[in-house]
Amino acid sequence: MLRRRNQTWIQKKSRLIIGAIAIVGLILTLYLTITKLAGGEVACTTEVANTAAGCSSVLDSAYAYPFDPQGKTGPPLSLFGSLAYLVMAIFALSPLFINPEKSKQLRLSLEKWTWWGMLVGSFAMATFSAYLMYVLAFELQTVCYYCIGSALFSLSLLTLTIIGNDWEDMGQIIFTGVAIALITLVSTVGVYANVNADVATNQPATEISQNGKIIITRPTVEAKPPIGWEITTTSGESEIALAKHLAQSDAVMYSAYWCPHCYDQKQLFGQEAFNNHLKKIECAPDGLKGEPQKCVDANIRAFPTWIIQGQVYEGVQSLEKLAKLTGYTGEQNFKYTLR
Repeated sequence: MLRRRNQTWIQKKSRLIIGAIAIVGLILTLYLTITKLAGGEVACTTEVANTAAGCSSVLDSAYAYPFDPQGKTGPPLSLFGSLAYLVMAIFALSPLFINPEKSKQLRLSLEKWTWWGMLVGSFAMATFSAYLMYVLAFELQTVCYYCIGSALFSLSLLTLTIIGNDWEDMGQIIFTGVAIALITLVSTVGVYANVNADVATNQPATEISQNGKIIITRPTVEAKPPIGWEITTTSGESEIALAKHLAQSDAVMYSAYWCPHCYDQKQLFGQEAFNNHLKKIECAPDGLKGEPQKCVDANIRAFPTWIIQGQVYEGVQSLEKLAKLTGYTGEQNFKYTLR
């Protein structure tokens, strides 16, 4: 039976606080899930800042798609986070909707079992978040504020679950926590076994789109100055011809070495076309031949940005669109495409 006479304020309000944190976590992960499933980009990826690259590289990495690390077409990790936060919110708040005067036994029984549900759930979430923080720090070696925020939410849920209830046997709580943590950790390592292998070799599977083009992929490691990531695609005759035409048309690409979307654009052109023929300006001060003042003067707000005949085009542009914008009439047998 729940003890009430000596409850602290945190025990009286713990369910409301846990429910509020879970709802905020649910909103956060739903935003990430809907954005990724819709093929959009999360807010941080449009900012001109080093943290933007880290955020995007994490949310687009193989770790963000644990059940389909190579194709990255399966459900994103944030979907499972949404379900976890939803369950925690239900556990925390459902007993509060039962009138204790009319259904006292039901209320007490539901409180008892939902506390245990929250204990198991919060231990599992905190353990999984700890593993992801390890990945963030030592594997991806970058910063993702969404990921860190979710980890802090998980830790808060665990802390409030432990101190928010008048547990009778703390020894049993510790034993349960250790058991859940071990089960979660072993399961997580098993799920991510293929992901870790892909990251170690840095050899993503080659995918072909419906129109026969090769789908470009992103690396799973952090960009390193001054060049970021090496371009791994090879230029065909069409890519080289277009790059030369763009240079003759005074089309300029503004980019930053740490920007994953800029890397997408580079991969579409391939090594020779991008490195030897295209006009481009590096906006990062520590990038190769960085010219940040030119980017400031051009009022560059996002990466990559193309300026073509005085018009500004932000974001990755398909080679077909660049050809149309500049009146290119040569062969357009371009080899690569975005997902």
